[in-house]
Amino acid sequence: MGDQHVHDNPVRGRFNSWLLAKYEDDFHEEMGARKQQHLGSMNGTVVEIGAGNGVNFRYYPPGVQLVVYEPNRWMHARLQEAARRHAVQCELRPVSASQLDLPDQSVDAAVCTLVLCTVTDPGQILHELRRVLKPGGKLYFLEHVAAAPRTGLRRVQDLLMRPWRWLFEGCHTNRETAALLDSVGFARVEIECFSSRKMPPVIRPVISGVAWR
Repeated sequence: MGDQHVHDNPVRGRFNSWLLAKYEDDFHEEMGARKQQHLGSMNGTVVEIGAGNGVNFRYYPPGVQLVVYEPNRWMHARLQEAARRHAVQCELRPVSASQLDLPDQSVDAAVCTLVLCTVTDPGQILHELRRVLKPGGKLYFLEHVAAAPRTGLRRVQDLLMRPWRWLFEGCHTNRETAALLDSVGFARVEIECFSSRKMPPVIRPVISGVAWR
């Protein structure tokens, strides 16, 4: 999840894969209905960036042609097992999504969940996703985000950002992701804001929604 260079540490890489696996059922309980609503209606070719352990594979319908980007090699075994378990047709590309090796307007839908917090340049990633989507294609996103400015939680997010980023492979506690989504040039963006009960307290503000090409 995120850029290649932050995943070279085998201790952090294995730890983050283990941690995501440990809390997968909790996240499914809280966020599964949202994911099912959107991922379950996708068809054709779908690109998912930062696919991690393959936690989203359970939501895709049969027949989807899935291309996934995941640079953290310590997650690949769990990802491939998830693909087998959920009978997903999955092409794994073990590289960063900062420059997608896909033609313009070539995919029907795109997915990123808990990814834009980790990449070096989330704006570039969003531009790339918009580039490869067909006209009318949609990007589904679910991301933890910065708390409101001048709140106690935002001050804690700012304070913890650097050690958190190191431990969790580039993850920023205070990304203004909603503003980025609005700035990229999507035809329409719909965003739902909510507070997670399952995420650690410092990253409980979450957005979920769809951006259309």
